[in-house]
This record gives sequence, C-alpha cells and structure tokens, in this order.
Amino acid sequence: MAVTIVVTGATGQVGRQVVGGLVAAGARVRAVTRRPEQAGLPEGVRVFKGDLDTPESLSAAFAGAEKLYLFPVPETASQVVDLAKQAGIRRIVVLSSSSVLEEGSHSGEHHLAVERAVEDSGLEWTFVRGDEFAVNVLWKWGEAIRSGDLVRAPYAEAVRVMVHEADVAGVAVAALLGDELVGSAPVVTGPEQLSQAEQIRIIGEVLGRDIRLTEIPPREARAEMVRFMPEPVVDMVLGILADAVQSPPQVATGVEEILGRPLKTFAEWVADHADDFRRAG
Repeated sequence: MAVTIVVTGATGQVGRQVVGGLVAAGARVRAVTRRPEQAGLPEGVRVFKGDLDTPESLSAAFAGAEKLYLFPVPETASQVVDLAKQAGIRRIVVLSSSSVLEEGSHSGEHHLAVERAVEDSGLEWTFVRGDEFAVNVLWKWGEAIRSGDLVRAPYAEAVRVMVHEADVAGVAVAALLGDELVGSAPVVTGPEQLSQAEQIRIIGEVLGRDIRLTEIPPREARAEMVRFMPEPVVDMVLGILADAVQSPPQVATGVEEILGRPLKTFAEWVADHADDFRRAG
C-alpha cells in the first residue's frame, strides 16, 4: 500500500517539486497550502487548507498520515511536531539550511529551532540543509535584468555554490521514501563554485543578452537594499558576500549519490527560470 505523506509549504519553490517527485513515485500526497484554490498541483493530490502559523489548522491533513515534509516556521515548530506525533506521523523531513553550521547566523538559529523541535520529538527525522538557493538571484537582480542590461552589485568576485531548488526537493523526496537518510543532515549545494560576475555572465549567455555587472561599494549597495529588506538581513547578506571573496564555500559531496543523477548547474537553473527574467512587454 502506498505511503501517505503530508507536504507543508506545498506551493513554494521546493515544496511544489517535492509534491511532484512524490506523485511520480506513487505516494499518496496531501498538500497543505493557505490558498487551495490557487494551488495548481498534480491530479490526485489532496489539497488541504492550512497554515503553519496556526497549527490547529493542520489536524485534518495530519490525520492518518505517516510522514511529513516540514517547511521551517520556528515560532510554531514544537506545536506542529506535537500534533504530527499525536496523529501518528512517524517521520519528519525538514527543509533546513546550511546556515545552521555558521556560528552566530540569524538564519542558522531560525532553522536550528525547527531541527531541535523535531529531534526532541523522538520521531524519525532528516534535515535537508540547502545552501544558497539560485532563486535568490531573482530578488537580487531580477528587476534590473527585466528592465535593462546592467546589474549593480557589490563584491563581484564573491563565490557561491548556487543550488537548484529541484535538487533540494530531490533529496527531500529520497528522505521521505527511503530509509537511508534517517538521522542524517545532508548539505545540498550546487555543483560549481561561481563568482557573482560569472553568474551574471551565465545569465546573459542563457538569455542571449549582453548583461553587464558594475561593481559598487558595499555602503552604496546597503543603502539600496535597506529600502526593501530588513537591515539585519541586509547586513547578513553583505557579510556573507564579503567572506565569500576570501573563503569561498565548497561543493558538498555525496548529493549526486542520493539523487542518482548529476546536480543541476546554474545554467540549467537560469534556463528553467528564463521567463522570470523576461522584459515586460
């Protein structure tokens, strides 16, 4: 009999692909979303209205399920995990972050709170620790690329290992369907180290456009970023980029073995999201 799996955050960048992977494998999927009428998920998926900010709204989706893919909301994680345990769920796979390995990281503390709640439950667990998502490029440079061919950014030589959300989802699906990853916390990165300048070059090549990067001072970048991002987040991002010039992150090992295929490159990610970069009109 097929296993029943609940997917929270089911219409998010990763959650949507977790749903697709589970459906392809023949699992019974219950997708939780705040707006079921807009879900647009595959046929056969049972869609439940629910919100991790309101744990009691998840009861119907949890009833009789065996496994749970958990989007990280630290404020309610303990309550959600308790409800899952009471409902008979025996395994939780958490969308976590490699930032938990960075001392003093605000993002790391956010995700660690969820990891601790799950680990303390006594249930089976896997923490899928994704590195920097390639989709972050859209909020950093998407508007500039849609409106022109010039990107202004600090730290042109800052190196990142951008990960395709499909690879993070693939590891989560493997953890939900098999037993090999129980009790582990795989870090998922992209397959290549790329500077910000190289990322811009690749975006231009894939889109068939001459997109240029102009490096600006961090102070100038900060003044622009705080207009649409909280100051602590801006400072965290700039700090990460500064560190990545001298101490670039490394490509994680072992992920291809989990997925059974090569990791997706940044160029593949750009191709998959080409419409997000298209000029209006």
